[in-house]
Order: sequence, then structure tokens, then C-alpha cells
Amino acid sequence: MAHSSANTNRYKSMLDSLTTAVVVLESNLVIRYLNPAAESLFQTSMARSTGLAFGDILLSSDGALRTLRKAAETGQSYTRRETEFLLASGSRRAVDYSVSLLDQNPITLMVEIQPRDRLLRISREEDLIAQQETTRILVRGMAHEIKNPLGGIRGAAQLLDRELSSEGQREYTQVIIKEADRLRGLVDRMLGPNKALKLAPANIHEILERVRTLLEAESKGRVQFKRDYDPSLPELSGDKELLIQAFLNIARNAMEAAFESQANHGSEARTPTITFRTRALRQVTIGPKCHRLGCRIDIIDNGPGIAPELRQNIFYPMISGRANGTGLGLSITQSIIGQHHGLVECESEPGQTDFIIFLPLESTP
Repeated sequence: MAHSSANTNRYKSMLDSLTTAVVVLESNLVIRYLNPAAESLFQTSMARSTGLAFGDILLSSDGALRTLRKAAETGQSYTRRETEFLLASGSRRAVDYSVSLLDQNPITLMVEIQPRDRLLRISREEDLIAQQETTRILVRGMAHEIKNPLGGIRGAAQLLDRELSSEGQREYTQVIIKEADRLRGLVDRMLGPNKALKLAPANIHEILERVRTLLEAESKGRVQFKRDYDPSLPELSGDKELLIQAFLNIARNAMEAAFESQANHGSEARTPTITFRTRALRQVTIGPKCHRLGCRIDIIDNGPGIAPELRQNIFYPMISGRANGTGLGLSITQSIIGQHHGLVECESEPGQTDFIIFLPLESTP
């Protein structure tokens, strides 16, 4: 008996280390076990899911549930490729999966699921990181070329200001000085945060609650906020104030877009709603690196969505979808999250825009 228990623990340890999602089901498709990769895929935990029907976390799957029932009845193995899973969270995943008989008495099935979009996402993230680094280099070079003559213009205007005796003429030099200062501030904001991170243990939910409190005060009750937090998330190592700024930039953009949509549609517009969602991720790849533990933060709004022609460029400086936008908020956010070894992505369609932030939770050298 002890030997059997040792084998079970050994096999569980092996399954826990796999990047392939593994789900073990009873014959009636009740969940018995999920490995960490499956928890990440289905955006749930084993503690929450054990004892639930598989259909509770997998809403639709091009006949996967029928395939599993058939496997339980016949004992045959099946493999399906290029299948789409619709999860209980509402997200969709392109996957290959196979089901096999793990035990005959009682009948137990093992489902192995390989996300097809994982490699595509890794490749897309690597391209995004490379583009951001190229943009940072270009912006730094441009900022240097702007700041040097700008300093000369400001200095010359100050010298001229001292020489002039007419208040009317000095008004013009003051305009030059103020506009030079404004341009310098714009360039500094384009460069993003230039101070070293003040790393300390930080609770992601405290950060999001601070953002929510600030926006509730700004919106004066005109925005509905929803929270869907994973209480199991541990603290991360980060600069709390910079992370607040990063999440505030995203959420404020969402709020302003929703207000613009409401103004355009009048009484027919939906109540602006922003949802904050957090989930733990195990064996998650962020850019080129795999992390043992990470978190996913979704900031979702029900605004008009981002125009397709802007979607690929919204993280570049000076790109904005709003008439009064500076186009710097998201660029700064991506820079801050990048300093924390994370990444920001965006999925958008009319009625739902989802900014997805990935952050590692274990310390990164």
C-alpha cells in the first residue's frame, strides 16, 4: 500500500511539472485532478474544480464532451486537433487534445491538452518586446536631439528677457520659455520613468483597489466597477507607486473611452463598466522566459473598442484613439510593466476591450 502511495505521489509530481495541461476525469466526467498547466489553461484551481463536472469549466469545445463520453464507454483513445475551447471565463483557446483510459476499475480518463496558440503567443510577445526596445532606442535618440536645441532656445530667451525693459516685449520671451518647458516635459514623459525601481513586497489587489478608489472619485459614481479577484495570489516584488500609475493609465483610458461612447449615444449607451480580474498562472511564459508562478490581471471595459488600424500600435508613443489623448499613457504603462519583467497585451472588439497584464510572482534576477 505504501509502495502504491509512493508511486502515486511520484506520478503526480511528474504531471505537476509538465507544461502540457492534464485533466483526470471519472467516468461521469467529474474532475478528479488538474495539473498546474491545466489550472492556468482553464483559469481555475484544482481546489475549486475537484468534484465539478468538466462541463462547468469547459462550456463549448466542438464536441469534446461527446468524445470524452465515448472514450469512457468504449475505452478507446481519441485525438483531436485544431479544436477551439470556450472556457467558463469567456475566453477561447485553440488546442490539440487527446483522451486515453488511465484506469479501468473504476474507469478513469486522462485528457492531455496542448494549447496551439501558446507558441504563437510567445512569438508575438517576443516581436512586441523587440519592437518596444527599438522604439525606446529611437525615442531616446530623438529626445536627445530635441533637448539640446531646446535648452539653447530657453537659455537665449532668458538672456533676452533680462535685456528687455518693455513688459509687452517680455511677454513674448515668457511665452518662449513656457513653451520650451512644456516641450521638455513632453519629451520627458515620452521617455517614461527614468528612476530606479523601489522594489518591495506588494499586494496586487491593494494596487487595484487604490486605482478603483481614485477612479470612483473622478467619475463621481458614473462608472460601475466589478471585481473578480483570485484570493490565492501571493505578493509580488514591485514598485507600488509605479504599478499604480501603470494600472491607472489603462483604467483611466477605459473610463474616458466609455464616457465618449456614452456622450455619442446618449440615453441608448450602456452604463460604463470596468472589471478588474486577477488569476494565478503556473508555468507561464512571459516573453522569452518561463516563470514558475505568475499572475494575469485583466482590465475590461464595455466601451466602443479600439479601431483595428490602431490596435497594433497603441503602445507606441504619440498614438491615441481619442481626440484629446496624448498617446503617452499606454507607452508609459508598457515601460513600467516591462521594468517588472512583465508584458501588456490588448484584445478588443466593440463592447469589450480587455487589457491583459502578465507579471511574474517569483523574484526575477
